[in-house]
Formats: sequence, C-alpha cells, structure tokens
Amino acid sequence: MPASPAPLGLVLRADRDAAAAPVRIWGLSPEERLLRALHRAGCEARVLESDEPAATRAATDAIVCRGDVILDERIVNALAEGPDLLVVSDELGPVAARVGAGRVAGAVDVLRGLREPGSLGLPVRRPAETAPAYLAKLRRWEPAYAYPASAERVREVERRTFDASYKGVTDLVTKWVWPRPAAWATRWCAERGITPNAVTIASWVLALAAIALFARGAFGVGLVVAWAMTFLDTVDGKLARVTLTSSRLGDVLDHGLDLLHPPFWYFAWGLGLGLASGPATAIAVAGYLVGRLLEGAFLAAFKIETHSWRPIDALFRTVTARRNPNLILLSVGALGGRPDLGLWLVAGWTLLSLGFHTLRLLQAFVARGRGEAIVAFDEVQREASAG
Repeated sequence: MPASPAPLGLVLRADRDAAAAPVRIWGLSPEERLLRALHRAGCEARVLESDEPAATRAATDAIVCRGDVILDERIVNALAEGPDLLVVSDELGPVAARVGAGRVAGAVDVLRGLREPGSLGLPVRRPAETAPAYLAKLRRWEPAYAYPASAERVREVERRTFDASYKGVTDLVTKWVWPRPAAWATRWCAERGITPNAVTIASWVLALAAIALFARGAFGVGLVVAWAMTFLDTVDGKLARVTLTSSRLGDVLDHGLDLLHPPFWYFAWGLGLGLASGPATAIAVAGYLVGRLLEGAFLAAFKIETHSWRPIDALFRTVTARRNPNLILLSVGALGGRPDLGLWLVAGWTLLSLGFHTLRLLQAFVARGRGEAIVAFDEVQREASAG
C-alpha cells in the first residue's frame, strides 16, 4: 500500500510592528524555524500571506502554524504523522492544526482568531500532550513547548532549546563544564550562519593536529588543541539541534570522529614519550578497543546501551575511561611534569573501567537468565509516569 503524501505546510504570516526589531531564535526567525521544521517533516511548505485566500483551498491535508509562535519541532512531526487535531496553548490559544482537504480555510480563521476553536470539530491537545516528552536519542525528558515570538522571551526560549539538545547521560566535562561556554559558542555560530558540519570539520582538523603534537612530545600545546577539539565536538551537535539542521552526513562525521580518534591520541602520546611507554600505550589503546567491543556486545545482546541499564551505569558513564575523563588524567600528568604518569593513569583507569563493564555485562546475562527484562531505567520511569 503506497504511503500517504505528506501534508501541505502553511505558516501564517505574523503581523509585524514596523518599530519592533525582528525576533530571531538561534539566528532564525520564527517563520524560518517553522518552514525548516515542516521541510524536515517531509512537507512542501511556505508562508501564507494574509491576502491569499485562494491558497487556503488546499486539495490535500495541511498543517497550519502561526508564524508568531516558536513551536517545538516534535509538534510539527506529530502533526505530519497525523491524525487531524488542533494544538492549543494555555498562554497563546490555538497555535497549530492539522486538517483535511477543504478545512484549511477554517483552520486559518481559527488560528487568526476569526473563529472559535470548537468550530473545527477537532480533538484539542496542549503542546505538551501533542508529542512524547521522552527523547529516546538523548535519553532525557523534555515536554514539547510553544512560546510567543517576543523579544522578551528570546533568551528563555534559547536556554530551553539548548538544554533540550543535551544528552541526559554523558561524561562529567560535557555535562558540567562545557554547557555555558558551549551555549555562547553555539549562539555565535548560529548568528553568523556557521553550519554544524563546518564545526565538525574543524574538530577533525584539531583532532589530527593533536595527534601530530602528541607524537612530537609537544604535550602542553597538544592538550590545548585536544581540549579545543572536545569543546567543538560539543558545539556541533548542539548547533545542529537548535538550528534544526541535523543531517545524516553530520551524524556520520560527528560519530565517526568520536569513535576513531581516541586510540590514535593514546598511541601518539606514547610515541612522544618513547619506547619506555610501550606497555602503558598498549593497555590504553587495546583497552579502548575492548571497551568499545563490550559496549557493542551489550547493545547487540540487550538492545540498549550499557550505561542506560541502571542509574549506577549512568553515573559511571560520567567518569568511565572515555576521551574526556582520560584527557583529564593526561592533563594532570602533563601539568605535573610527568606525561608518562598521565598515560599510566589512563591505562590503569581503562583496566578498572573494563572490569566494571565486563561485570555489568555478565550481570545482565544472569538477570535475563532469571527472566528479568533488560530495559533502560529511564524507560521504566517513563512507563511508570505514563501509567
């Protein structure tokens, strides 16, 4: 059975005060954000001017959105998937609707305040009820929102959309050190039209530069470059999410970089130290590879990531032997004048982390053997909340 065509997307032109400065969220006007969200949902979309009555006689299903509202992309996605409904905010009144062919004019009138919402005869949902609050990819809760496109609320909206772009489970640097400077850098890039892929490519350049510097024994400069790379690695994903420019290519570039560069850093660090560092280098490099295999084995066996099983796994993810915690250990060694000790610290922490993840993998198999379902702890919380 052929898939149903995507609905038409219409953004109602907002009334503008000529004296007011245009509102922009992460470098985009509300209308631009809505058009981008509609296009990403597969819709043919455009702005509907107030003097275009013929455009409302669509011969297909349509999504109609107010152009003076900052609407969560998840609401647009929910409307694109159907069914017909009207989204009403307690603060703003009707903000968006999905309607069938022949009812577009009525939806436009309702969103413009010319008719009562009940005249459409559609189910009514609040923004938070329209889309799931649980973001599976980011493993966090964030209710869907609708904000007025007003200058007074810009920083509030940007703060909320930025916070919603963060993973719920990550390392201690990304979680507690980078958020504020990353928000500033993300805003700077968004306002200048710098794309997430450009930031990711810059991260690749810095990662390669760090390899070269470590191999030459320039540990201090190399660490500065490495930390700059980790910062940009935080910025690119946030920039993609807040500007609605996530792409498959960007995901490949970003995740490919995350996966590939750490063992080359450890190997280059060992080269910079010389032959005496061989055992520590081998443990750090091989331990990284084995650790990734353990994580892959957990995911293949139980269909969830190892750090999502129980709260203790999420807590250990903040310090486990991944790039940023290991970079802290390398930095401690270099600052103390003992870069060799820094590498040994990485090697030792890698072995301890491998022991923890091996134990957790075995415990998961035992638990499943007893008939226990292996599911992510936050999904259990989600189901309990829904119930």
